[in-house]
Amino acid sequence: MSKLAAPRFALARLHQVPAPRVWRERIAGGAALVLELDAGDRLALTDPEGGQQALVFVSSAGALPLPAGGPRADLSLPDASGEARAAIADRLAALSLAAEDFTAAAVLAGEGEPGATWQGQAHGAVVVVIAAPGAPMSPDTQTPATPLTLTIERAAEHANRLPPALATPRLEIRVPAAEARAYRVARGEFIQVIDVDGQQCSDFVAFDAQALANGAVHGIDATTTRTLLGSAFASPGLHAKYFDDRMCPLLEVVRDTVGRHDTFLLACAAKYYEDAGYPGHASCSENFNRELAPHGIGARAGWPAVNLFYNTQVQADGSIGMDEPWSRPGDYVLFRALTDLVCASSACPDDIDPANGWSPTDIHVRVYAADRQFSPGVAHRMTPDSPPQLTRTTGFDARTRALTRHFVEYRGFWLPACYTADGSIAEYWACRERAAMIDLSALRKFEVIGPDAEQLLQLALTRDVRKLATGQVVYSAMCHPHGGMLDDCTLFRFGPANFRLVAGDDYVGPWLREIASVNGLDARVKSSTDQLHNVAVQGPASRDILQGLVITPPHQPALAELGWFRFTIGRLADQAVVVSRTGYSGELGYEIWCHPAAAPAVWDAVIAAGRPHGLAPLGLAALDVLRIEAGLVFAGHDFCDQTDPFEAGIGFTVPAGKAEAYVGSDALARRRDHPQRRLVGLDVHANDAVAHGDPLYAGRAQVGVVTSAAHSPLLARQIALARVDVGYTAPGTALEVGKLDGHQKRLPASVVRFPHYDPDKTRVRA
Repeated sequence: MSKLAAPRFALARLHQVPAPRVWRERIAGGAALVLELDAGDRLALTDPEGGQQALVFVSSAGALPLPAGGPRADLSLPDASGEARAAIADRLAALSLAAEDFTAAAVLAGEGEPGATWQGQAHGAVVVVIAAPGAPMSPDTQTPATPLTLTIERAAEHANRLPPALATPRLEIRVPAAEARAYRVARGEFIQVIDVDGQQCSDFVAFDAQALANGAVHGIDATTTRTLLGSAFASPGLHAKYFDDRMCPLLEVVRDTVGRHDTFLLACAAKYYEDAGYPGHASCSENFNRELAPHGIGARAGWPAVNLFYNTQVQADGSIGMDEPWSRPGDYVLFRALTDLVCASSACPDDIDPANGWSPTDIHVRVYAADRQFSPGVAHRMTPDSPPQLTRTTGFDARTRALTRHFVEYRGFWLPACYTADGSIAEYWACRERAAMIDLSALRKFEVIGPDAEQLLQLALTRDVRKLATGQVVYSAMCHPHGGMLDDCTLFRFGPANFRLVAGDDYVGPWLREIASVNGLDARVKSSTDQLHNVAVQGPASRDILQGLVITPPHQPALAELGWFRFTIGRLADQAVVVSRTGYSGELGYEIWCHPAAAPAVWDAVIAAGRPHGLAPLGLAALDVLRIEAGLVFAGHDFCDQTDPFEAGIGFTVPAGKAEAYVGSDALARRRDHPQRRLVGLDVHANDAVAHGDPLYAGRAQVGVVTSAAHSPLLARQIALARVDVGYTAPGTALEVGKLDGHQKRLPASVVRFPHYDPDKTRVRA
């Protein structure tokens, strides 16, 4: 080792969930946040990645002291999204404030180490704007604006301060603990139900207002909703839409920052408390009866409801369990009314079990006008103590959304599942026979820079990073100390101390920073996912399409000269791009990396150049078939933290000759010598659907599990990847896929050479 006698390996830290009344907010690089503080409120602003400037603007200079003598700044957000700009402007207008009313200072200069923190305490009521400024990053540079983390500890008397409004509310309703409130909303309006202090359930009911005016009661019907949407408990915990008993849609879910709710049980009723020995205890159903009576809605012993923030689980035996809610202070669900509605929301009075964390608190409802625009999304937390981040769109969204309405949430981004014009089968054939373009911007990118960058990556990855040349890309595994995989990744080398790591898991960044910290390494790991979006152009015609588009300087390879797992820097459609000869399809292909602002121009240019070659856009459904045929593994299916690279079928990423120790190296040496399971290919000799998680049997004993499966259009049969006991991995071994209970129905299968398609990889090397 060049710096330390022996490496120390990071262990995942136990992240502490914030205590109630402590708020955590994430301020994305280039974005800003408006908040109101009262006397005694404390805030801490942290730069988790290092090197990010933080600006604080205050409406009253004395109410929140700022550092003196630092650089001043204007209240402008050059890289904030249109929605973020509108929300900030809207909030300031509602507070009757303008940019010139603020005093500003840079509280973090942008030169600090990871974890640099500024703390402040409000001496009086004050409006604060906090910004993480940064200019757009060119794909050939490594200077992204990175997030800031804000922690707010409210003074006790102001513990139930509401989060900033999403826009100017038309209506605000406080639902006191153990009570309920009814209210009307018009078609198209938005309903935000907020858990004020965290861990507080709120039952929600809604009825067609026009039907009520005609003397009929038609409200949310759980059975109809589950049946129409084909799900008893839809991920992420709420159904996309809710219907009444006539199958008419009443409302849709726009946002959810919690992801854990119950949508199939009754609101709590008097009988529940009586059976538990608490006769006379208040209940949500009785509270609803009182609130709904003036609207002509008759009483019920128990109301079917959407049980927001209620943490229930369906056990393996079908029974229902429950525990404390996952919701934190300020978490919310945002609905959109699809017709005029009468709604009611409760603040559940349950204090006899963990349903409300044993202490019922308030719920708050905001109603926003129908002409507002809110991006749809669910929240993702990288770690339990992380602020939530809503699903976002990619730079290519304006182009892909014009071609399809079928989007899915994938790792915090909205990506097309398939396109309307042709469908996934035609998209698949386009890639195999001609060319296809796929939006893969959800991949996580990290800029790893600094004198010890190479040493950090040598410690973190299974590959020998010292053998990687500038301009080269390598595929690697990243493991925990016990040998289980954290993620797979590709690593780009831009220079002696400059790398870009592309992975699937957000946690790769904190993991690398922790390894650097415990080993005393001088290296920065900066998140660039939101500054670097990418499309893959894959298929036999991909080189012909791109070589006339990508212009490279003399010191960079031309596209026609680009070898497998190499990259070049240049311009496409007069936009700065990095182009790598990589992909996830098993075909000759390239990936184009650009700033999100350049994405529409890049998309248009590639589509125009590809039209004569039969280029088609391709969604995630077709991509899944392509990668299974090519034997390319997928996190959560083919590997997890209990799977080592050998068991995941990527043992080639663990070279036996790497002399230096790395995270998991001792465990992987033991696992290499004593393998228990191996990833194999399967041919399924039946047309019945096979899926991830299906058990594999040799006689009565289960010897493996299907990790990925698809019907291959090219091979005209069903194929699968499976993790199998090493004693059953020889090609030709007969196995059975268990369906139903694993025994009543068996599908014959046999182990085959892996991967199924182009096993010698002649096509990607062409």
